[in-house]
Amino acid sequence: MLFRKNKKGWEDREPSVRKNYIYNLIYQVLTLLTPFITTPYISRILGPEGTGIQSYTNSVVQYFAILAALGTASYGQREIARHRDDKKERSRIFWELELLCAATTAVCLIVWMGVIGFSQEYRPYYAVLTLTLAAVALDISWFFGGLEQYGLIVLRNLIIKAAGILMLFLFIKSREDLLLYVGLIAATGFLGNLSMWGYLRHFLVRVDWRALKIRRHFKETLVYFVPTIATSVYTILDKTMLGWFTGGDKTQNGYYEYATGFVNMAKILILSYNAVVSARMSYLFGEGRLEEIHRRVEESLNFVMLLGIPMAAGLAGIGPCFVPWFLGAGYEPVITLLYVCSPLVLVVGLSDCMGSLILTPSGQRARSGKVIIAGAVLNCILNLLAIPRFGAAGAAGASVAAEVFITSLYLYLCRGYISRSLLVQCAAKRLAAAALMFALVRALGGALGAGPAATFLQVGAGACVYFLFLLLAGDRFLRERIRDILRKKRK
Repeated sequence: MLFRKNKKGWEDREPSVRKNYIYNLIYQVLTLLTPFITTPYISRILGPEGTGIQSYTNSVVQYFAILAALGTASYGQREIARHRDDKKERSRIFWELELLCAATTAVCLIVWMGVIGFSQEYRPYYAVLTLTLAAVALDISWFFGGLEQYGLIVLRNLIIKAAGILMLFLFIKSREDLLLYVGLIAATGFLGNLSMWGYLRHFLVRVDWRALKIRRHFKETLVYFVPTIATSVYTILDKTMLGWFTGGDKTQNGYYEYATGFVNMAKILILSYNAVVSARMSYLFGEGRLEEIHRRVEESLNFVMLLGIPMAAGLAGIGPCFVPWFLGAGYEPVITLLYVCSPLVLVVGLSDCMGSLILTPSGQRARSGKVIIAGAVLNCILNLLAIPRFGAAGAAGASVAAEVFITSLYLYLCRGYISRSLLVQCAAKRLAAAALMFALVRALGGALGAGPAATFLQVGAGACVYFLFLLLAGDRFLRERIRDILRKKRK
């Protein structure tokens, strides 16, 4: 059950996965658009070391943020999706999970005060990052995600992020403004979460506070928390370990931050789609609609392959022309890191597809959690071996190896839904098209050199070659999507 505003108030409507994907895509792009827009400016103002300090200190506070959230986001979205037709029950679930999250955040804030007190070199940065930790208790995006109501929160986040970008360009003028920069990022996240609370009254009813049973969710949130904290080993610990092994020199953190940031920008198209379909899959598993579940899985796998393969190849291909003009002088190591990191676009897209659309909605979070823990252990071992010798490149390679390991095990767990023949069917033509595209992109880069015009030409020409090749090769999924678009335009 979903809602829309009209003259009478809020009425029910059937959710649209396509519209919600667009809404969620906008929301997710907003999350990464701010650093993407500001990167050419910030990379030159703060330099690799300043960016590295921001990356390192933020990685430390993220551990506390994960502890504070305690798995309530993924678990909460699933539970809200399963009870979206029962307004009273979903209201009770919301307040039970929100109070649980608020309590764990309060405990983490107390410990965080101790971190600030004991820290010397980074104390001011940790102090302003308190806003990042406090924002965890205000994050209710999981509630709207469970209801598939992504459109309601896009506008408010757009306004706040636009204001954050404006203030950044107005007030960040030199290397000495690094602390203010860290504070602006933290404040933007805090206000973004706070802004979502204005819509709650339309979706909740009053509950009996004495009847709330917060502890009943604790065990389930732990099931979701364990793989979350394990995942952080190769999404956050890389940056922390780089800081440890490089001592006072944080340039390696700066290189790694930008390389992984570009990869995350590429992944967002895929992860946004998976996030939207995940809520629907929880509902379908709850209803036992197996035929539609298999159809959705095949459709999502096709989507991941269609976009993930060319984005991984394209990101590596444009690196030598893109990095020099976008980041400025002194960031040449980022080019090498992009070669190493670019496969993550596809590999993470596949693992997220299986985790979000099959394992989590079907109640197999504990099994997937064991896989993630195994991957985290592997990543940590590889980090210890590779970072001291290869720096950021070692951390990137360890992340790729861990993600490939996890994706392989996920494929085994999901063998009842994803067959080898389906994988070959989804990948074969796209890999051939991406190989041709990569060759063209590199040839254009070598002929044109570094510069904005060269990058845009590489992207445009590469995309045209890739999709034209697939159309001529008879890619059924792509042709069906084009027919759907043309049919809607005629209407």
